[in-house]
Amino acid sequence: MKKLSRRDFLGKSALGIGSALVASQFPRDLNARTTSVPVKMPIGFQVWTIKDSLVKDFPGTLKKMAALGYQSMEMCSPPGYESSGFGPLMKLTAREMKQIISDAGLICPSSHYGMAEFREHLDERIAFALESGQTQMILSSFGLSQKATLDDWKKAADELNKFGLSAKTSGIHMGFHNHHGEFQKIDDTLIYDVLMKQFDPEYVKMQFQVAVINIGYKASDYFKKYPGRFISAHLADYSETKKASVPIGQGIVDWKEFFASLETGGVKNFFVEMDEVTFKESADYLKNL
Repeated sequence: MKKLSRRDFLGKSALGIGSALVASQFPRDLNARTTSVPVKMPIGFQVWTIKDSLVKDFPGTLKKMAALGYQSMEMCSPPGYESSGFGPLMKLTAREMKQIISDAGLICPSSHYGMAEFREHLDERIAFALESGQTQMILSSFGLSQKATLDDWKKAADELNKFGLSAKTSGIHMGFHNHHGEFQKIDDTLIYDVLMKQFDPEYVKMQFQVAVINIGYKASDYFKKYPGRFISAHLADYSETKKASVPIGQGIVDWKEFFASLETGGVKNFFVEMDEVTFKESADYLKNL
């Protein structure tokens, strides 16, 4: 479910060094009066959609992203994503990875991990995260089947609460990343709302996937509904006309509303996660707000 929902949408459609002042001017109508909402955060990207380039030339690819204007990045755990193509990066130690990222002019406060590696290698992953400079460990998916019951979702959430306790004890914030699957209903109950009730906010924060806008769910609504429960967000935009993803600022997301609601949600950073061809225009939009 994790890979399918993410690829489905993309196919269709104080953190530290280099913080940028991002001011939002995002009217739906381009002729409407603009309003500025200042937000101090690095402009970040998620590496998933550039993984092929990344594993071929890790230092070079990061420098190219920095040249586009990105200042922050979110990794995918090489061991946890070995079968998805990140295996070659397993040869890097935590210190080596941190140095390469720093040499490119980037910071890496966050990374995605899989449920299996939390279950089997949690202490090792926490140690790697700390040594590589991460402050956030985000579970990308429970890996539940489409036949999973609400009880299955609740049990998985309880398990992540325990992992989150261990992470917090070590100085790491645990998070959970939604996909489209969490915005489905079981017996007329939205899975996402069940998870928000089941997660202990002390140990598990949320990473909101803005891409669910294409099925009618707005990030800003959830930041307001569950204040302080979020740690980060994945940015994406969508065109109703093209029925496809488009660069940030060219779709239906109300970015003015989005950025104005980040503080309420508790969001600490954001990462653009879209097709590789949209990264430049997205960065330009965010840089020039």
